[in-house]
Amino acid sequence: MKIADILSGDLIIPELTSKNKKEVLEELVSVIVKQNKLINKEELIEVLLEREQLGSTGIGDGIAIPHGKLKNIGALLASFGKSIDGVDFDSMDGKPTHLFFLLVAPENSAGIHLKALARISRLLKDSSFKQDLMEAKLKDDLFKTIIERDENSQ
Repeated sequence: MKIADILSGDLIIPELTSKNKKEVLEELVSVIVKQNKLINKEELIEVLLEREQLGSTGIGDGIAIPHGKLKNIGALLASFGKSIDGVDFDSMDGKPTHLFFLLVAPENSAGIHLKALARISRLLKDSSFKQDLMEAKLKDDLFKTIIERDENSQ
């Protein structure tokens, strides 16, 4: 599985304006809903917030990978957002979160979203990749950085 299969430039937010967890999720969901009109925005946000109640998807080191499962979608969906200042996302290390990869899987899927979570987590362990993402200013630059790193790590 490649990130390019689930993420496009239109699903990237180079400067999140959100100040809290719920607002971040709303921004990340908005770009997905814009491309997938059949998805109910409020329902997806609720699914993600319910998942957050089980334990924060803020994995620390400035990274969060919010995820959830939704009925009536046929494939894995993703969006990416960056916050320059960082957001309190209840991360495991208590530090602000800057990089957000949102994943939404079909309700009946098991393996595909776990593979995507593992792949994204593996990529984000590379401090030079995180630095490149933080330095990229434009949507296209962020997308190119993500795709190139994903291609080179196969």
